[in-house]
Amino acid sequence: MEARDPELKKELDATLHARRELGEEYDSALVESFLEKVEQRLDGTVDRRVRRQLAEQQMVVARGSRPPRSAESNFGERFGFGIISLILAVPLSAIAGANADLPGLIVAWAGIVGVNTVHATRGWPWVRPRREEKSDWED
Repeated sequence: MEARDPELKKELDATLHARRELGEEYDSALVESFLEKVEQRLDGTVDRRVRRQLAEQQMVVARGSRPPRSAESNFGERFGFGIISLILAVPLSAIAGANADLPGLIVAWAGIVGVNTVHATRGWPWVRPRREEKSDWED
């Protein structure tokens, strides 16, 4: 098996060597020390990935287009919005039904369906035509 991080492998070897020399009574301290180094390494990796992703998003925004959206984040957003709208539909239906009977209930549900429809079609390019924007460089 080839080590992905030779520096971390050296740290593990040093920790194991120190354990052999010091004995079992220092196990927890050695393990904590090694795990702290692994955590620092992971934090550094995550920081680099986040900075890279932010830089990519800033480049996309600087070019004037929208950042690409992954299918997973879009699904999660739609799913969450649907759940919240259903949760809010219960008290809205009760209030509308109690105050205005069937017409109030119909109006409340038409509003709920309308909001969900607008949210669902928000990303569809054929529903909302893109505006032509002039750049600052054009006269």
